Amino acid sequence: MDIGLLFAMGALLLAIGAFAGLLAGLLGVGGGIVLVPAFFYAFSALGYESEVLMQVCLATSLATIIVTSIRSVLSHNKRGAVDWGVLRGWAPGIVIGALVGVFVATALRTAALQAIFGILAMIVAAYMVFGRSSWRLGPQMPTGPARWALSPGIGFLSVLMGIGGGSFGVPVMSLYGMAIHRAVATAAGFGVLIAVPSVAVFLLTPLPAEVTPPWTIGAVNLVAFALVIAMTLITAPMGAALAHRTDAARLKRIFGLFLFLVAANMLRKAAGF
Repeated sequence: MDIGLLFAMGALLLAIGAFAGLLAGLLGVGGGIVLVPAFFYAFSALGYESEVLMQVCLATSLATIIVTSIRSVLSHNKRGAVDWGVLRGWAPGIVIGALVGVFVATALRTAALQAIFGILAMIVAAYMVFGRSSWRLGPQMPTGPARWALSPGIGFLSVLMGIGGGSFGVPVMSLYGMAIHRAVATAAGFGVLIAVPSVAVFLLTPLPAEVTPPWTIGAVNLVAFALVIAMTLITAPMGAALAHRTDAARLKRIFGLFLFLVAANMLRKAAGF
């Protein structure tokens, strides 16, 4: 491995981690929605573009989510914000959906996963730009068949995007009348349920060593994981502090527009242009 290339990879990943952590703290969105495309462009620029690169990006993003989600749950729980009843009730479906998502992701190639990421990111971006806090699907979180329909979907779609529970879990809980701070806290628990089982499977996924970045075990790149975690732990509190001094709703709309561009570029790459 060329030493210069290794330093370039490290510098890129440090910058990516810093940016993802800042956005996570500032906007309350999971870093994964930034990390996956950032990993893809960074590893591609370093010469590791292949049919399995998106699997590495998804798996490594989910590995970082284990650490950040656990830290977030513990922090929110100190304030009594986590709804453990919802978390326990939705856990089986989320885990099942996440595991199905891993097996689907490992069966698909980079172009298909790019297209899926692009389409789902467009949906998330649209909700960020046009969503309203007054929108409701019901007065309380559903149980029974409705819960079993929604919970696996959250796990499944999150794994296909390499993200935690926030991007899909928070809107669902908000639409069913849960206060936003409680939804964000509980969605951090969703992130743990999504990331732990999926990363366990991704670590056992055999990928060709000649096309993966150095220090990759299964589909998880350990260098990217370590550097991103180190930076997000530093910059996420900075983003959270900055959020109290800015208009969060306006920033979410701006980020939604940015995400539209990221998603459109992913779809362009998937189409081969």
